[in-house]
Amino acid sequence: MKVKIHREGLNILIILLLILLVINIPAWLFIRPAAIPATFTGVSAIIYLLVLNFFRSPRRQFKGDRDNVVVASADGKVVALEETFEDEFLHCRCIQLSVFMSVLNVHANWFPVDGEVLYVKHHSGRFLSAYLPKSSTENERSTVAIRSTSGSVILMRQVAGALARRIVTYARPGEVASIDNHMGFIKFGSRVDLYLPLGTEILVKLGDTTTGGITPVARLQ
Repeated sequence: MKVKIHREGLNILIILLLILLVINIPAWLFIRPAAIPATFTGVSAIIYLLVLNFFRSPRRQFKGDRDNVVVASADGKVVALEETFEDEFLHCRCIQLSVFMSVLNVHANWFPVDGEVLYVKHHSGRFLSAYLPKSSTENERSTVAIRSTSGSVILMRQVAGALARRIVTYARPGEVASIDNHMGFIKFGSRVDLYLPLGTEILVKLGDTTTGGITPVARLQ
């Protein structure tokens, strides 16, 4: 599994590096004792490494059987697993499976199934904590519907959190979806909801940890 820096973070990392240099170089030139600028540099290094860690972008390839499988779209923890009514695109009762991403998780999002993208829509909204159930319908979010190779329609929703201020969605209607490819990216804390047909076999439980593009979370009928 190879890791690189996600393209969504390159500008942020360059700007942050310049800001930290502007702070630290004068500190070393003009502030004494040396312990003070050394402290600045230490704190700056920790901040930069945390942001660098946030924008890491591992390249992953699913090794399992792809027939009827639904794979986790995000790294994080399963925080919701319940029957609900999806009223934006599916207009039916289905199973909602939600994964919460902390600031320490990879924030790239993978397609959950192989198939074809049917629908993509971005919604402006609030920035409530992504842990709250109502964040799925009230927060800034982006909805993507995919018809899997088995014919089932899966809906995936990227939801912004209290810290997340930008959702990036690469999927476009008519495009091919692949479990191995990134569907999008969410910056600084968020969640991803999957809406699955009733009768789907769920392979995870509340509190389980998932790895995007790797962990099988369900199997379609």
